[in-house]
Amino acid sequence: MVPVLSIVIPAYNEEGCLAELLNRLKPVLESLGAPYEIIFIDDGSRDRTYSLLCELAQKYPEIAAVRLSRNFGHQAALTAGLTLARGQAVISMDADLQHPPELIPQMVDLWKQGNQVVATIRTETRDADASKKLTSTLFISL
Repeated sequence: MVPVLSIVIPAYNEEGCLAELLNRLKPVLESLGAPYEIIFIDDGSRDRTYSLLCELAQKYPEIAAVRLSRNFGHQAALTAGLTLARGQAVISMDADLQHPPELIPQMVDLWKQGNQVVATIRTETRDADASKKLTSTLFISL
């Protein structure tokens, strides 16, 4: 079955984030009720990222794991994933949960309304100190 939605996720040394990412991402995607694929691109990780991705790909047919021969950088990994994506719509996100999976339904709704490009903008980082949080507000433009 051809997926409606492709999620492309470059990953570099992210073995510690993959379980939480998948625990948050899969329920969100399943709630949409449409076929999807998740394409992980391992960008030459030196930890167990790729072996964990291979285990996930064996367990879940909607997951694909691709490994680049060395670290080419985030943009090259993203481009590789975009090249492989088969969905009608493609969402890219980072493996370290800097991009909350919970925003995906809103993005898909905007796409279904006819928007060809839906972008998010984060104006506050998760690691900001208290003074930064007081002076900033989270704004996500969908």
